[in-house]
Amino acid sequence: MSNPGEADATPIHSVRQLADYLATGCKPASRHTIGTEHEKFGFSKAGFAPPPYEPEGIRAILEGIGADGWEPIMDHGQPIGLSKDGASVSLEPAGQLELSGGMLFDLHATRDEFDAHFSALRPVADALGLGFAPLGFHPTMARDAMPWMPKSRYAIMRRYMPKVGSMGLDMMTRTCTVQVNLDYASEADMAAKLKVSLALQPVATALFANSPFTEGKPNGFLSKRADVWTDTDNGRSGMPALMFAEDFGFERYVDWVLDVPMYFVMRHGEMVDMAGQSFRRFMAGDFSNGPAGEATMGDFADHLTTVFTDVRLKKFLEMRGADAGTPEMMVAQSALWVGLLYDEAALAAASSLVRGHDWSLYAGLRPEVARHALDARLGAGSVRDMAREMVEIATQGLRARNRRDADGRDESVYLTPLAEIVHGKPTQAEHWLGRFNGEWRGDITRIFAEAAI
Repeated sequence: MSNPGEADATPIHSVRQLADYLATGCKPASRHTIGTEHEKFGFSKAGFAPPPYEPEGIRAILEGIGADGWEPIMDHGQPIGLSKDGASVSLEPAGQLELSGGMLFDLHATRDEFDAHFSALRPVADALGLGFAPLGFHPTMARDAMPWMPKSRYAIMRRYMPKVGSMGLDMMTRTCTVQVNLDYASEADMAAKLKVSLALQPVATALFANSPFTEGKPNGFLSKRADVWTDTDNGRSGMPALMFAEDFGFERYVDWVLDVPMYFVMRHGEMVDMAGQSFRRFMAGDFSNGPAGEATMGDFADHLTTVFTDVRLKKFLEMRGADAGTPEMMVAQSALWVGLLYDEAALAAASSLVRGHDWSLYAGLRPEVARHALDARLGAGSVRDMAREMVEIATQGLRARNRRDADGRDESVYLTPLAEIVHGKPTQAEHWLGRFNGEWRGDITRIFAEAAI
């Protein structure tokens, strides 16, 4: 989850004003960029437990990385993130470390950014006896055994989550994801990209499934992280029907967001607990006599970060359906969506692919791919069939972009792991299950060294 957002104190007067805020994200295709965010679990190399905030834990990691010119982000005098050159490092509730990368113009730069981040992190972590492993769900720890980071918004969410779902605290403490943030050129372009990417998120979930263990044993899922999202807070999550409507646009989305319950607002460096309150009522002035005062544009920007749909609309689109995984798979996640959405012909082909089924069928896939990944049924075939077509369309889209690295390779090279999976190679989850039942002989702790970045 993101660090504290914009501090825009402009008062809100209308729904149109909020829709216009989203419209400011529109930019021509020549300026479209790629922003990749990825999370990983820390672990002690001695006993595999997650590190605390302090001592000799996550705070020391931030301070070590921060020595290389990063600016600290503070919360009540404690560092809870870093920022530099448009990128940031932030903390998930149990200390999962997240890089929110800069907005880059090709996937070659994305891969370079990954390599630079891991190269900076490894020596700092090694000196503390720590490692980091990108997996979709924590493979060994019970929820109550996970540490909590001193980030104010998480204290609010920790109190509120159990009121609205059975697995919200699992989402906060025991999951890691990778997502890519992509641009849109216009309201119509946004709607087209959102409908395609939202329908195909369950297929992406299947491709990137990487969370088959809970508390040391196989859990019956290939993506436990995806299962967690089926009962976290369904009032702000999943695949809302309105996003598939013919007239979907910025104003329609804002009208829905205003009824998504709030979490907090920032005032004078402090978070005011607004959990469960209506932003619509807040905007109307119903809480103006309290510590929150009047609703501002900065409040709305923060509120957008608390919407957890499988594709999230802000001033760009966030793809949110994938488990964290190997660096190659995390770059492949960005490559998949860039290939599908950033080439006009590929987007048209993906739109045609999606129109083969009603949106409700895709929504119904969410719990199925959590268990069965690519073997989940889809119409007369399987999710693997659609994934194969999806990867082929993305490959053509990336080749058409023709962005080449120093060795002359175009961006489609980053789809190689997905091409192998759709043609029969095990998913990451299936790979780990094979290791668990084979060479590891049931010793789940071996996953940490093998998955470590």
